[in-house]
Amino acid sequence: MSDVNNASAAGGDAPEKRADLSYPAVRAAERAGIEALLPPRDPFLFVDTIDVTNEAEIVARHVFGADEYFFKGHFPEYPVVPGVILCETMAQAGGAGLVKRGVLGEDSLFFFATLDKVKFRNQVRPGDEVKIVVKNLRVSARMIKQSGVAYVGDKVAAEAEWMCLVGPKEGK
Repeated sequence: MSDVNNASAAGGDAPEKRADLSYPAVRAAERAGIEALLPPRDPFLFVDTIDVTNEAEIVARHVFGADEYFFKGHFPEYPVVPGVILCETMAQAGGAGLVKRGVLGEDSLFFFATLDKVKFRNQVRPGDEVKIVVKNLRVSARMIKQSGVAYVGDKVAAEAEWMCLVGPKEGK
């Protein structure tokens, strides 16, 4: 994965180093790093890279390709990323950032417990790169409370707060 800014939020303005996801080889390498952090796999992995992870926030990105499985039915004549997928994308980014920082173990599974204050502001279409900014509201070994905003360019596409229950994979 690209170099990640692990400085604290109050620790200054370190430059953000971003992987160029327009190159397939770069995107594939970044996703391989994400797969080490999260259990979902294609077609349900919606984080390509993490740009920033620190105590206060996580910034990640995902490009919704034209070949995403849900575009076939949502909607064939005018494909749009479903809102529930945007919520899942934000939660995956939040969980991956916490595992990347070592706050939670690599064997952790995250399950939605609540989803609140959800608002969909703009559509996300095939080919759009979504930037996800997640704020850590409360984090413990058994529960995560976060809020997030998904952007396409400088426009807010979706925002939400959620809580996830955290547990180990079965048998661990």
